[in-house]
Amino acid sequence: MTAKHIIDMSGKVVLITGGSRGLGREMALGFAAAGADIGITSRKLDACEQTAKEVEALGRQAWAHAAHVGRWDECDALVEAAYARFGRVDVLINNAGKSPIYDRPVDIEERLYDSVLDVNLKGPFRLSAAIGQRMMEGDGGCIINISSVGSIRPRKDIITYAAAKAGLNAMTEAFADAYGPKVRVNCILPGPFLTDISKAWDMEAFNARAETTIAMKRGGQPDEVVAAALYLASPHAGYTTGALLRVDGGMH
Repeated sequence: MTAKHIIDMSGKVVLITGGSRGLGREMALGFAAAGADIGITSRKLDACEQTAKEVEALGRQAWAHAAHVGRWDECDALVEAAYARFGRVDVLINNAGKSPIYDRPVDIEERLYDSVLDVNLKGPFRLSAAIGQRMMEGDGGCIINISSVGSIRPRKDIITYAAAKAGLNAMTEAFADAYGPKVRVNCILPGPFLTDISKAWDMEAFNARAETTIAMKRGGQPDEVVAAALYLASPHAGYTTGALLRVDGGMH
């Protein structure tokens, strides 16, 4: 990635939720390789600290902070702590997500329903509102929401997740309107990526489905989301806001 991309993020501060694993970790390392300092948050501090060490190995500053983004007060505490550490946030990436497994929709309990909406929708709202306002009052910035192709192609096994991510899509456009022109707000809709979560998949069945339902006939590699995020955070996307960018291998 370092040798190939043309985007320079030197001097920028990037805060990534869900930044200790999966696509969040890949973006943390990708932005660090492009020169940014990285704030990494998730519920597990030890995992954040491990990713922070990998960022520091690339010669950038890293900060680890434990937060449950489904909780309003912890979002507020995260914002205060990030600004105390770095003095600013140039790029916010709302990546944390939750998609529970259930047998039937009727089996979803209220507590589980609420937790899915809280992590996937309430957290990004509160962080975008709080950090976006500070960006507006300062030098501007970028917000990147990580949604899902499931938000536009929902299935019976991701009802609450798809609904929350569809809300995130709508919120992306609304925040772009609220905070433009100083703050650009965009959204990436990933398809199936072969992150640590895919270890629980039946890969033989997945590969068979991919042959007929994904134009690229495979799942995505985690680093294949990085360039999309770098583009949206960079001046190259200076006239791009409120956009929903599919990175899904051509699912159909």
